[in-house]
Amino acid sequence: MIGVISYLVFFTTVASILAIAVLGLNLQWGNTGLFNGGVVAFFGAGAYATLILGGTPQADHLGGFELFYPLALLGGMLAAGLLAWLVGVLTLRLRHDYLAIATFGVAVAFETLMRNAEGLAGGAKGLRGFERPLREALGDGFTYNLVFLAFVLTLLIVVYVFLGRLIRSPFGRMLRAIREDEVAAKSLGKSPSRVRLTAFVTGSVIMGLAGGLYATFYAFISPQDVLPILTFQIWAMLIVGGAGNNAGAVLGTFIIWGGWTASGWALSRFAPIEAQLYTGTVQFILIGMIIVGMLMWRPQGLLPERLVVSQSGKPENKHKTGSRR
Repeated sequence: MIGVISYLVFFTTVASILAIAVLGLNLQWGNTGLFNGGVVAFFGAGAYATLILGGTPQADHLGGFELFYPLALLGGMLAAGLLAWLVGVLTLRLRHDYLAIATFGVAVAFETLMRNAEGLAGGAKGLRGFERPLREALGDGFTYNLVFLAFVLTLLIVVYVFLGRLIRSPFGRMLRAIREDEVAAKSLGKSPSRVRLTAFVTGSVIMGLAGGLYATFYAFISPQDVLPILTFQIWAMLIVGGAGNNAGAVLGTFIIWGGWTASGWALSRFAPIEAQLYTGTVQFILIGMIIVGMLMWRPQGLLPERLVVSQSGKPENKHKTGSRR
């Protein structure tokens, strides 16, 4: 029984961390229409920067600053935001598929850099030497994991509430206006490029927070943790849950992460030995099938974007998935 509870704590912690990243993507795509194909780059920037800033001294790579954990986590978010600003300035003039390809290229370049830059981030060996916060007081067992889960859930709620208020604000209405008809929004005196950049950086900072929490939980990060498949997992979570709906983003995260872990367990337990060698490949195929199936069966997701009531009491135009430009 204790083992089951421990696993549920582990599962919920990882799912909640990923849900924070999905909320960041929902701001970019669901509310602004920005197709970010490089989610893992901003997630990874937050993870690596957090461990570099908060880790113990290491002889073979940069780090060892041993900053107070909240400062290290904020540093990871800042690193993700700076990377997003640089990428946004260079790529947000692109549209549609071109933006997706450009940001996906950033993710591939980031993973390649982390794999080869041993002096910067340990190369293929990854980053170690990070003392988990409050480890001496709580130990490394169940109690620590439970406290960390409470911390992650608190941050998830904070991000959820923040984004909810942001979307209901005039800035949120501006995001949807630019998403639906950029020319009309520009004719009203808005600056679509500035608004898109703000949304892109804000969503990426949230992804950096998720990356920092992920690296903290494992006290380790390596290039294997920032492979492009993570981007597709996070996209699948948003598509299944419902783009434009924060509740749907969280629901989709738990469904996809549950399916991912359950399929891995089932394949390793019941599949023939020869097939178990291809467990990862089969899981990748499943993710692709889920994305394609949802787009064909229910493109709006399980929890579609809801009508937003304006201050006048009249509902604004409901967003339709097919209308994104």
